[in-house]
Amino acid sequence: MTKDVIALTSKMPDPWAVLAGLLSGGPDKLVGTRGEGAVIQLCDPEGRPLVSVEAPLLVSVEGEAERLLGATAPPVPYWWTEARATTGVAEAEQLAGTFATRLASLLGGSAWPPDAAGSLAVVKTDGVSVAPEPAAAQPAIDVLTERVAVVIQDRPVVAMTAWLSDAFRAAAEAGLGLQIVSPAGTTLSPAVRDALGGWPSRWIVQDERDGYYDGLTGAVLRWQDGMFAPVASPDATEDAPRTPVAATFQEVRDTGERQLALTFRMVHPADDRLVLGGGLETVWRELTGAPPAGWGTAEPATLPWSPRRLTDVAHERAPEPTWFVVVGNRDRPALATVRITRTEAGVEEHVTLAFGYGSSEEPPLDALPAAAEALATRHHLQSMLVQLRKARRDVAVPPRFEGPGVPLAFVLGAEEVRAMPGDRARRTPLAEQPVTLGPRTRPALYYPLPGDPSDLSGWQDFEQLMRHLKGA
Repeated sequence: MTKDVIALTSKMPDPWAVLAGLLSGGPDKLVGTRGEGAVIQLCDPEGRPLVSVEAPLLVSVEGEAERLLGATAPPVPYWWTEARATTGVAEAEQLAGTFATRLASLLGGSAWPPDAAGSLAVVKTDGVSVAPEPAAAQPAIDVLTERVAVVIQDRPVVAMTAWLSDAFRAAAEAGLGLQIVSPAGTTLSPAVRDALGGWPSRWIVQDERDGYYDGLTGAVLRWQDGMFAPVASPDATEDAPRTPVAATFQEVRDTGERQLALTFRMVHPADDRLVLGGGLETVWRELTGAPPAGWGTAEPATLPWSPRRLTDVAHERAPEPTWFVVVGNRDRPALATVRITRTEAGVEEHVTLAFGYGSSEEPPLDALPAAAEALATRHHLQSMLVQLRKARRDVAVPPRFEGPGVPLAFVLGAEEVRAMPGDRARRTPLAEQPVTLGPRTRPALYYPLPGDPSDLSGWQDFEQLMRHLKGA
């Protein structure tokens, strides 16, 4: 049974409903709080948590339960309440299931996963005890060593939930890597993939044939020296270290689905009238005909799209950086992550965005120059890279090889063009010369990359362009 249980309810879980759910362990069970009351915990006699319950989220964005859980939620807005059971304690999993079942029964809705919905009766936990601190100190962390924090996620999609975000933050503050373990068949949200960073942080997938492997690289892994690390191949040497690649990871499935991926950076002058998110919305409208569906500071995205509200949150958190996730609607799957940072140059907005397309759908490549021009002339674009990838329409990351994207275009903002000596930016070694965007007195430049989208030759063109622009 999963360690995470979620109640999706039509009505808000008021204190009496939460109390009824917490009594699933009986009236003598200890109750504690963490995170200034944002997390309520059912504890064993020593005060160590059996079940941790996150503050309910009001979800006003359609499709998030379907995207992340494969579940049908009540009509928006609805309430999303997560309960996480302590790993390895069967009674804790039963407590979490009963808690969610009681909420769904009282407030109208359902519990996820379906097999977690259990009896409404009190769960017997006499004599049950859990691991001592520090592993139990952080609700999202299941194993803690001197090198890594390990999180076990048995969900259809490993998403950047508030709990997982807290785990990333706690691991970083302690100087540890974060390793996420999930069963076969699970996918990863792009928001989590982008946050994993480098070694020793990993996404570890359980596998019948090879035991464990890295879901992003395919390297076969074993638990050694306090963390999951690659296994050396029999023919590996000190000069040529080699790691076997899991057979499951190499099972390439070309379904004809693709993703149009854009990465762009904007640098805005610091101004009280600045509204963030406008550049992202502009690109979204140019490529889909509609704005984003919703946004949030974690997954699920809970708020309807609003650049003004997004700006308010970033302003409140300044000068600390702010991270957001932005999602599309069911008709056009899409996901973006946005990082806002205050620097000496101004307010930097870094966006990573992907749109998904089925085998019978054509990405709107003809709309790319117009989207780039709107960014360059209205949103202080610094640079943008556009790629086309063979990847899933739902934009989730599978634990299989998908291959790199093919670069279609690179855009250089007006200030960057102006800062280059002579006419270097306008005269390149590529077959196609750049297209001028915006006014000729202060242009941005759009570089079409003539590489064949069916192979990787576009990367050679891109690398050649970058060497030229850098004066190498």
